Order: sequence, then C-alpha cells, then structure tokens
Amino acid sequence: MLDYKIRTFLKVCETMNYRRAAEELNMSQPSITQHIQALEQYYNCKLFIYDRKHLLKTEQAKILEHYSLSMRANERSLINELIKIPKREIRIGATKSIGNYVINDKIKEFYDNYKLTFVIDNTHNLLSLLEKNKLDILLIEGLFDKSHYDYKLYKREKFVGICAKDSSIANKNISFSSLTKQPLILREKGSGTREIFEQELRKNSYSINQFESIASISSFEYILDFVEKNKGISFVFESVSNTRENIANFSVEDTRIEREFNFVYLKNTNLDWIIDLFLV
Repeated sequence: MLDYKIRTFLKVCETMNYRRAAEELNMSQPSITQHIQALEQYYNCKLFIYDRKHLLKTEQAKILEHYSLSMRANERSLINELIKIPKREIRIGATKSIGNYVINDKIKEFYDNYKLTFVIDNTHNLLSLLEKNKLDILLIEGLFDKSHYDYKLYKREKFVGICAKDSSIANKNISFSSLTKQPLILREKGSGTREIFEQELRKNSYSINQFESIASISSFEYILDFVEKNKGISFVFESVSNTRENIANFSVEDTRIEREFNFVYLKNTNLDWIIDLFLV
C-alpha cells in the first residue's frame, strides 16, 4: 500500500499549494503540514521552500516525486492483478499522428478485450496526464526528456512535406528560401509534429517567423483538406500523408527527416505486457 504521507506529498507536488491539497484530500491544512514534516524528518532533507510567498520544490523533492509517481503506478498495476477484473484495464495516450493514423486497428482490438481508456492529444498534455497517473503509457513522436522517463522504440517513420497534387512544388526538391514563400499550415504549439518541424528549421538557421503566411490548426483532417485544395503546405508523418490520394510530397534541399515513435512511461514501472500487445 502506498504510504498516506506519500499520497499527501504527491498532492502537494501537483497543486503546489497546501490549502488546495488539503481541500482536494479532504484533510486539514495542519495535517498536510504534519505529513510533509514527517517525510522531511524521515528523509533528513527539506522538501518545500517558500520564495516570496511562492511554494517551490527542492531538488530532493523532485527526486522523491519522481520515485513516488512510479510507486503509485506500480501499486495500481498490482491492484489490477489482485482483484482479477474480467477485463484488465489499459490506459493509453497517443499523439494525433499515431492515434488517428497508425494504431487504429490495435485500439479497436483493445476495445473488445480490455477496459480501455484512450486519449489523443499533443505531446505536452499527454506527458502531464502520465505524471498525474491519468494514463499508464504513451505512444508519441514528439520530443521528451529521455532521462526522466522510461521508453522503448515502437518504429521509425519518415516526416515529409505535403502539398496538393497540382501544386507547383509537388514531387520537387526546393530550397529553404523557396519554402518560406509557401503558405504554411501547422499544428498547435505543444504538438510533436510542430516541434519536429521547428527544430529542423532551427538546424538550418530558419524560423517559422520567416514564412509569409502561417495558419495553426489542431486537426489533421482540416490540415489535409486545406492542403488538398492547394491553400497551403504542411509537414506530417508518412502515415498521415498516405491517407489522401490528392496530396503529393516534396522535399527541402535534400533534407531527410525520420523520427522515432516511442512508448513512454514512468521510470521503474513494469509495462512490458502493454508494449507486447502492440508488437504481436
């Protein structure tokens, strides 16, 4: 059983406010303080400090939080094993490229055989849900801190430029300076595909601010619709590009971009059984 003081500690880490933590745990604020003080005494370190009335985590608190999140996730897996529910629960998060275009068939299979929670969102929001124990495992193409999480490669996939089939740049290799003259359609900030594209621009001393026209749209379907109608270009994974017959690819100065799709989960949590479901 996860120690109640650790549960209190995690709630304070989540809210960064003793009063809110007390309200959400239905406890008194002095009790919250006592739990934190007991942990500080046990581990012989300070966990929280105030800076101009703002509560801050110490470096020791960050380490304890990291291990406590893994403990909480493992406890949940243990409970699932012990109660032997008819359908084992599985909570998966995926970025939009992967969730909508890569693992469709697997999710339909899981729906029939497991108690399923499936969330499609951008990388930033999914990592937040993982930290809050709202999800067990993620499949993402975005950038993440590999020192903070455990991860395992699912596959590699090409990241390609897309345009309408009748576009003047269809199936061509263009320069970065020519690229910036094209109307650009991107996903929202925090999405993996946008981060990958912006990173590639920076590597070549460019930025999205140099484009003459930029639109930000969170839906791939809308992006593909606009690209098909020759209203702009975008950059997506090949799995997304291949879903539309009237879309062509183009390359930029022989740049070849390939990215990992990774399973991402909290450190020291045993989730091989979920990963194996995707690989069979």
